[in-house]
Amino acid sequence: MDIDSPRTVKDFLAEIKDSSELMVDVAYAAVFYADEELGREVGRLEDRMFDHLQGLRRQAILAARSPEDAEHMAVVLGIASAVEKIADAADDIANVVTSGVGILDDFRRDLRHADEVVSRVKVREEAQAAGQTLRELALPVEMGVWVIAVRRGGEWDLDPGAEFRIAASDSLLIKGPEDGIVMAREMLGAPALPPPPAEPEIPLSDLDRAVDLLVEMKNAAEVAVGLAYSALLFNDQALAAEVTNLEVRSDELHDELESWVLRSAPEARNPDDLRGLLHLAHATEMMFDSAREMTRIVEEGGELHPVIAAALVESDEVGYETVVSPGAPADGKSIKDLRIETETGMFVLAVQRGRRWSYRPKPRFTLQAEDRVIAIGPPEGGEELDALVGMVREMAEA
Repeated sequence: MDIDSPRTVKDFLAEIKDSSELMVDVAYAAVFYADEELGREVGRLEDRMFDHLQGLRRQAILAARSPEDAEHMAVVLGIASAVEKIADAADDIANVVTSGVGILDDFRRDLRHADEVVSRVKVREEAQAAGQTLRELALPVEMGVWVIAVRRGGEWDLDPGAEFRIAASDSLLIKGPEDGIVMAREMLGAPALPPPPAEPEIPLSDLDRAVDLLVEMKNAAEVAVGLAYSALLFNDQALAAEVTNLEVRSDELHDELESWVLRSAPEARNPDDLRGLLHLAHATEMMFDSAREMTRIVEEGGELHPVIAAALVESDEVGYETVVSPGAPADGKSIKDLRIETETGMFVLAVQRGRRWSYRPKPRFTLQAEDRVIAIGPPEGGEELDALVGMVREMAEA
């Protein structure tokens, strides 16, 4: 979307959310590929984010015609401020690359097995996808894969639109589950990813433990942000409380990670690599804090302006809530068996069973009737997820 096109509070808020998420994706891609140019692109996105924030503030001031309006707009601006901090965290992640602080190769290898992975693919002449638009390919719904950037003629096009037409020799940055990435690479004519090397049977070192904790923090931070948006969308105090629980747990993980990093100093070949781990951990902790800040008003039972939910519905990735019906295809099946991500494009953030929540459920997690599922993904994926869990919704009245 062009930065001049949004004109309402809703439009600006949706664009701010999408921009911050794109910044995080591009920043981690820069880390994964140790690509300084990609790291600098995050700065470009931050400039665009600033324009959207300024526009939102102007529109919020103009929209406040009474003390009640002003109170509602203050909540909107508070959420926007929290989202801005996610963008700041992304910029800090990218700065690890552009400043040359140092990134452990072990961490980059582990990122390949994060919940969502990034892959850089060059489109071949004979590729099935060559000549098709992103809308025609429908990668988010068909494979759970998103195209976050395209490089053509030496220039990056960040967040290409639905009508962008893929051409041979384009270099694409894509993100999604590992299974979806494998399918997308085949469609784009890229060779299969090499199998990971066998892990040696040796005890984990202190540095290994620090790296594993950082990947865990990254995965959990993305879940916390997704749950925060879902809590705002559904105005759900239970979800907001779970974001708080994740933020508290993040403090423990951060402290533990710092401890392992300090212990690992004698084994580190380059001390700057350890600084890089600490910088990344701090930036990830900022994402947890931002998620908590976004949901504070919900957890306290405050009133949300309808524009917040409207903006979240119109963003690229939307939150979705559904319930498993008895006898549905999903009843008694694991997430892996159902291939939810690659079949619907939806990523399951959490499952509520009774009063108990399961966050970031593993592929072997088995769904049961009456489970409440919170997921994020493309708007079109919601209907497919409903079909899988047997959810029948009443038609909205005309």
